[in-house]
Amino acid sequence: LCETPVAPRGRSLADVLQSIATGFMRGTPNGIRMDPASALVFSPSHFTWMDTNHPAGTPREGYPVEIQALWIRLLRQLERLGLPAVSISWQELAAQAEASLQKYFWLDNRGWYADVLLARPGQPTAAAIAQDALRSNALFPISLGLVQGEPARRTVAAAQCWLVVPGALRSLAPLPVSPPLPIHGVHGQLLNDPTHPYWGQYTGDEDTRRKPAYHNGTGWTWPFPQFCEALARAWDFAPAAVAAARAYLGSIDRLLAEGCLGHLPELVDGDAPHTQRGCDAQAWSVTEALRVWRLLETRTDGPSPHHSSPA
Repeated sequence: LCETPVAPRGRSLADVLQSIATGFMRGTPNGIRMDPASALVFSPSHFTWMDTNHPAGTPREGYPVEIQALWIRLLRQLERLGLPAVSISWQELAAQAEASLQKYFWLDNRGWYADVLLARPGQPTAAAIAQDALRSNALFPISLGLVQGEPARRTVAAAQCWLVVPGALRSLAPLPVSPPLPIHGVHGQLLNDPTHPYWGQYTGDEDTRRKPAYHNGTGWTWPFPQFCEALARAWDFAPAAVAAARAYLGSIDRLLAEGCLGHLPELVDGDAPHTQRGCDAQAWSVTEALRVWRLLETRTDGPSPHHSSPA
């Protein structure tokens, strides 16, 4: 499959993956670049899925946690495919990035992974400042099989306590954050409480109410199955963990039976009663629910080996 042409000029998927990795290592014209000291990837402002702008709700300039998890998975995949590396083997680069992920992102005093290491272009990871906001992004290292043991279990427990709502995950926990996250309107006015930026209702004017709330407390349905997967993986697919994950995933039934019947909405309010918002039927929410449901259906027989390939 990886050798099948999928791009213009007959490039295979393997070629495309390799060019992405080498491009990130060398630096791209739009500012993406791997920090050679840590092997982690710098992301310019608004380059992640939390890309609300005008006003800037979640700039996340620096080293976002989910980008690092996806980057490490890419490096692992390139090593498995046996593709030639530039200067250091994919395996060595992945190991370096994994060590840096744990070193710089794990917040032992909070019990979860930092959402982003805030940095300006050209700043190395070592000079970045960890933002301690608890977001659904912290689950990526676990659901992608990069983190096991106590850090995985503590992160899942924190998400369970602060992010989970029926059928969705809050995009930000209702907790203080440091450094502060100020959101300014188009005329420069402060729209939020920078030290407590959680916004529990996705209602009102777009630029002064809904945009600040979009990724700062609003519940999203597409990351919710990822929480269920992370729960099962954190306890190595033990039967009780799989049963709990399936029970959580079953809470989407309420959403399937309301609004656009048989579909999942894009959003729900972070605050009760968690009213459906946004797009009435969102494809990536449905596909993630199906993917994780199938995964959990096949993992009911106890512990599994270390996760090293996409499920």
